[in-house]
Amino acid sequence: MNKKISVLTSVYNDEENIGNAIESILNQEYENFEFLIMDDCSTDETHNICNKYSKKDKRIKIFRNSKNLGLTKSLNILIKNSSGFFVARQDSDDISYDKRLITQYGLLSETNIDGCTTLALIKDTNKIIPKFSRYISPKLVIKYKNPFIHGTLMIKREVMNEIGFYNENFYYAQDYKLMKDLIDKKYNLKIISKVLYQLNMNNNISKIHKKEQWEYAQYVKKGKIPTL
Repeated sequence: MNKKISVLTSVYNDEENIGNAIESILNQEYENFEFLIMDDCSTDETHNICNKYSKKDKRIKIFRNSKNLGLTKSLNILIKNSSGFFVARQDSDDISYDKRLITQYGLLSETNIDGCTTLALIKDTNKIIPKFSRYISPKLVIKYKNPFIHGTLMIKREVMNEIGFYNENFYYAQDYKLMKDLIDKKYNLKIISKVLYQLNMNNNISKIHKKEQWEYAQYVKKGKIPTL
């Protein structure tokens, strides 16, 4: 029997894109999933849009923070409330192609790989990223930058339990911290050389908070923890 995947999305004031993100998961060829969405105290129509979808599909579970907690803490709350054998990410402004989950599930189920990401097509520019990871091992690249696209991550739930979820000291660059810790602790990670995701850079946290992302990334590279 196919094992359940827990898809996790945290969203804040993204009424323009969240519907498309949700539909991209509902249109997956792989159907044994639960879709946990955290509304991080949105003030626009985001919550109402999410609720409408949850009434149509019982696989969707909506959570709401009473105050804005940010991505890291929101994802940890969702992980704790999830029940899947695998955990997958989906950003609220991006789109997963219909073969994404089934492709990643096949890899993680049939090999000793613990977690994987995919290539992504940048909306508007049609640029495919990452490029260098096709030729250089992510184990080498991770020392200098994060080669993994966070929104495409799928990982075994037991691995997240062992690693201790996302480090909540990292309000930014939480994905870089997670992936570097996984590699440092000898978990097997892979970037699938297929474009299975569309990335919207117009609302991307790495672009909007570029300075903060860079600062937190320096902590990851140096093996240090920022003080809150």
